[in-house]
Amino acid sequence: MDKPNQMDLGATLEHSRSGLRDSHRRSLTRLLFTVTGTALVLFAYMQFLAGAFWVGGAELLASVVLFIGCWRLKTTPQLQQWIYLYLASLFSFFLIIMILPNASVTAFVWVLMMPVLAYLLLGKHEGLILSMPFMMLGCYFYYRYLGSVDSPQVAIDLLNMVLCAGLMLTFVHLYEVRREEAESRLVEVAQTDGLTGLPSRSSFQATLARTLAESERSGAEFALVIMDIDHFKLINDTLGHVAGDKVLKHIASRLQERLRATDFVGRIGGEEFGLILRNVRPDHAFELMDELRQVVADRDLRYGEDRIRVTASFGIAHWPRHGHTAETLFSMADRSLYKGKTAGRNCVVSAEAPGLLRSRDILAGGAA
Repeated sequence: MDKPNQMDLGATLEHSRSGLRDSHRRSLTRLLFTVTGTALVLFAYMQFLAGAFWVGGAELLASVVLFIGCWRLKTTPQLQQWIYLYLASLFSFFLIIMILPNASVTAFVWVLMMPVLAYLLLGKHEGLILSMPFMMLGCYFYYRYLGSVDSPQVAIDLLNMVLCAGLMLTFVHLYEVRREEAESRLVEVAQTDGLTGLPSRSSFQATLARTLAESERSGAEFALVIMDIDHFKLINDTLGHVAGDKVLKHIASRLQERLRATDFVGRIGGEEFGLILRNVRPDHAFELMDELRQVVADRDLRYGEDRIRVTASFGIAHWPRHGHTAETLFSMADRSLYKGKTAGRNCVVSAEAPGLLRSRDILAGGAA
């Protein structure tokens, strides 16, 4: 088998707080720190020229903090805290320049940037919680900036700001909701085999990687099993691919029926399935698979006027006895499966003791 790919897309998305992965959020935040710090240096210079020394000094100090933060963000595990601190400080700075004497009316356009930055870096829920209070304050300060609303023109100006801010927040929120839904559907499709409904090869490999990590921490044993449908090519060649598809669905149904709630099964190849049996000793894993082999062999599949007898072969490898990595376990299980195929199929072979732990069919000399 190919080397397992241990990327867990589902887990990656689950731990991602927005449409950006953490690595991308880290890069974007560093870019924002650099751009904002550089801009604050320029603003500080202009504030000094205008005589607003305390404002210029505050902006210069903030730029130093941002440049230090840009360096720290390369490796810090507190990415979320840095983002919160940055956004809260930035939004507060926007509000401060709105209430300064002789504030420019253009300062209020920053209200419309608040939801964009908050949702992009924090996601739907936290972005809404952080941006909404600041936007409401920004609209209130704009109302105070306009003075009394005693003319249609002033009322129109205020209404434009409130409507634009509300629509911007609504549109960004709806976009993020739809994006999350679409991304979840794509992940489900990517991690599910379309024919059998079982987890796909990539999902199985990611689950195996997680199981390995959990076992390394807890010491709990588990078995990796590779199951292959016997003579599947013959079924396809004689009865057609529709019959082959029905056999695959039949096997998937049997696997889901018989396995324990703690076990995991996925389709990892054309007629090949992978199973992870948690918290089992080698002899118990063998017994479970031999029972499953018998269940598969005892149930013929009706296909039109034909009855298809389906059998399967199983190869077992056990952690930690046969390896500590996914590659080693796959190799050992695959080798055991090959021995079962060459011995006559419809059997279970364990890497634990392939000469002894084999199915009753093989021990009795029968093969299908």
